[in-house]
Amino acid sequence: MPVNAVADYDFPANDREENFHGARVIYAGWDKHLMFSSPYAWPLPPDLPFAHFLAGPLAEAFGQHPDFAKIDWSQAIWTKNGEAFSPDLDKTIAENGLIHKDSLRFETPGLDGIGGQFI
Repeated sequence: MPVNAVADYDFPANDREENFHGARVIYAGWDKHLMFSSPYAWPLPPDLPFAHFLAGPLAEAFGQHPDFAKIDWSQAIWTKNGEAFSPDLDKTIAENGLIHKDSLRFETPGLDGIGGQFI
């Protein structure tokens, strides 16, 4: 049965950047590691160094996986919103060009889940 909207839904979204008190929501997912069913999201300050994002929020979310401690971040392959991305670990979230609601994915060559099973 078809459904018709009865009104225009013309209102500001609640997840606008200005509603996060200066933080930018950044999503990140780890490819080939299905122990994590979906990307995580964090409200990050724009002046947070990218290396601190890896060592802090990202490590807290993904650190329980046995592959995480083996990651060589210099070999990680990143995408931002589906496009190739090369973060500079010494630069901030803002200096790396990350804006509110950007989506990051990373792949870790040679680390393909538990026992190579994408888990």
